Amino acid sequence: MGRGRSTTLDDLAGLPWPLPLALGVAAYFGIRHGLPAWLSGRGPLADGLAQQAGAFAPFAWLALVACTLAALVSFLRAWQRRRLLDTRADLESIAALGWRDFERLVGEAFRRQRYRVEETGLGGADGGIDLILSRGGRRTLVQCKQWRRRQVPVSVVREMYGLLAHHGAHAVRIAALGGYTRDAERFAAGKPIELIDGPALLALIRSVQAGQGETQSAASSAPPQAHARIEPVLQAPSAPDTTAPDCQRCGAAMVERTNSTTAARFWGCPRYPACRGTR
Repeated sequence: MGRGRSTTLDDLAGLPWPLPLALGVAAYFGIRHGLPAWLSGRGPLADGLAQQAGAFAPFAWLALVACTLAALVSFLRAWQRRRLLDTRADLESIAALGWRDFERLVGEAFRRQRYRVEETGLGGADGGIDLILSRGGRRTLVQCKQWRRRQVPVSVVREMYGLLAHHGAHAVRIAALGGYTRDAERFAAGKPIELIDGPALLALIRSVQAGQGETQSAASSAPPQAHARIEPVLQAPSAPDTTAPDCQRCGAAMVERTNSTTAARFWGCPRYPACRGTR
């Protein structure tokens, strides 16, 4: 379910809203005053056009109005994305979203981590590349699966891994509410593939809601590291501590846990056993 060919207004509306507004003001003065001044002294025909400066006014106003409309659309889209993320309180509220809003939610979560997010439109309800993240010279392909009762099979993960080299990206992330099969997790192990299940996505959302989304995830720039085996948790909080550090492997807000053998307290990744990050 791809996106149709974009127009100039679509491209402008995809920018942060102050940019199209500034472009509109610049275009107005450039067409209304700059163009006649540039034409002056460039020959009889150009001089004649320069003397009819008023004729450029409709084009100047048209450019200003078009850019202002694009800025308004950009502002409203940004407000909708912020509201969409800020109103998610639990997994049920995330599962209630349609597949398109689920993509916007995931994109906004990464956007608050200072990623540049491109909504490609190459995916759709059935999958594909839904988002492209850019930060620090690295590109990450993202697929969003709003499946509530199905686990993502290994074939989907393998397909995204194949797209990694095809698009010259550095990593792949798949966000899926229903989780992943064991084969999918085994295939992703040791590869630049991050599998984000429902609890991990909720932890990410709560982290950026608390203003922690600006912390750069080490997982985006460092290879996976080996970690010691973590014993099962005796009792974990129902929600991650908003003061907790980020997991060095996947970037999720860590939770405080207790080693069942030594009773020692430590920070552990909420995605365990899929991610074994500890501090």
